[in-house]
Amino acid sequence: MLLLSSLFKGLLLISCCISLKGSEWKEKAETFELELQQCYKAQSRLSEQLVVEVAECRASKALLQEKEDVITDLQNEITKARDEYAKLKTTLEEKTKALELVMSENQERKAQLEEMTIKAKNAEAENKMLIDRWMLQKMQDAERLNEANAIYEDMIDRLKASGLEQLARQQVDGVVRQSEEGAEYFAESTIPALIKHKIQAHEGGCAAIIFGYNSDQLITGGQDKSIKIFDTNTGASTRTLYGCLGSVLDLTITHDNKSVIAASSSNNLYVWDVNTGRPRHTLTGHMDKVCAVDVSKISSRHIVSAAYDRTIKAWDLNKGYCTNTIIFHSNCNALCFSMDGQTVFSGHVDGNLRLWDIETGKLLSEVVAHSLAVTSISLSRNGNMVLTSGRDNLHNLFDMRSLEVCGTLRANGNRVASNWSRSCISADDNYVAAGSVDGSVSIWSVLKADIVSTLREHNGSVLCCSWSGLGKPLASSDKNGVVCTWI
Repeated sequence: MLLLSSLFKGLLLISCCISLKGSEWKEKAETFELELQQCYKAQSRLSEQLVVEVAECRASKALLQEKEDVITDLQNEITKARDEYAKLKTTLEEKTKALELVMSENQERKAQLEEMTIKAKNAEAENKMLIDRWMLQKMQDAERLNEANAIYEDMIDRLKASGLEQLARQQVDGVVRQSEEGAEYFAESTIPALIKHKIQAHEGGCAAIIFGYNSDQLITGGQDKSIKIFDTNTGASTRTLYGCLGSVLDLTITHDNKSVIAASSSNNLYVWDVNTGRPRHTLTGHMDKVCAVDVSKISSRHIVSAAYDRTIKAWDLNKGYCTNTIIFHSNCNALCFSMDGQTVFSGHVDGNLRLWDIETGKLLSEVVAHSLAVTSISLSRNGNMVLTSGRDNLHNLFDMRSLEVCGTLRANGNRVASNWSRSCISADDNYVAAGSVDGSVSIWSVLKADIVSTLREHNGSVLCCSWSGLGKPLASSDKNGVVCTWI
């Protein structure tokens, strides 16, 4: 019994112990279950991370493969570039050697060229010296010949001039002036009343018109830089002279009708051969626009010109250069030779009329002609009277011998258009014609000093008038380039 009791107690004790252990084991089992659940959760998270990392790993492997391919391509390109570089380096070395060779040859050629240049300069200097000596000798020979010819021509011209001057004073009924061979015939001038031709001669203004000597040719010069020759019988243009580089401000023609000379705003004078229409000379030397030109009454080789550089120049057409220069403080607007061919009249901006010895440049006489600028000077056919026009709208007649005013012509409404407006005297010295700003042309009787006719056809200011040496027609031109002939 005791044994059973002990056994029972032991069993109870064991059961108690087992129950105690079972509760502990239960708690541990629960704890293990919780831990197992957490492990499962962690495993799940790790599995997800593993999937992501595997995907990333695969992507990285693909990217790595691409990079490796790129690296391979770049390595191939580098290899090619190295090969190319090697080739280029070889080529460069060859080119460098060739360049060095060319440079050495160039240095040799340059040295040879310098030697040849020195030799050429020496030869050129020697050649120039020889040419200068030859030209000097030729010029001296030509000067001696020209001087001899000039003396001979001047003697002949003076003889002719003295004879013509006497014959010019011999008027038979005021109709015909007779002379020996080479005489000038013209009919008595009549008062113009009717327009014969109206010609659009130039584009722009026409400031210069002249008639040929004993000729029905009318020469005009315009702002369009051209000189035109018209037949006054038909009004048709027969020739145009080109080569002028500026507006034509004045014209003159030699007494043999062979050469036309134009004064231009381009600072030059231009000389043409009338028969061929070709330029003969371009006379340079003025420093400003040339506004006036005239040819000697006794010689076709001597001319004078005036410009706005305050100079008057004498020229020799045979030689083609200036023979004398007169410098004066007042600009000259107009000039003309006297009958002796030795003196020149000039009209200036200060309103004075001056007389010069053209050979010496000496001022012989000076008178106050106008209160404002002189615009025109014309010498009468007999050489005894000088007509001047001015910006004071007066037209004065001076006695050639005393330079005293022997007549003053004026008219209401007759106003001078510009500093280079040209008036004229008729061939028989009985009438004066002058244009006006209003487009009219006034005709005065010299004896009566009164208006005998007013011609109206121009639509612009009349700039120039010229009377034919044959007695008629009268020509006028305006700022629109229109030329009218009147009978």
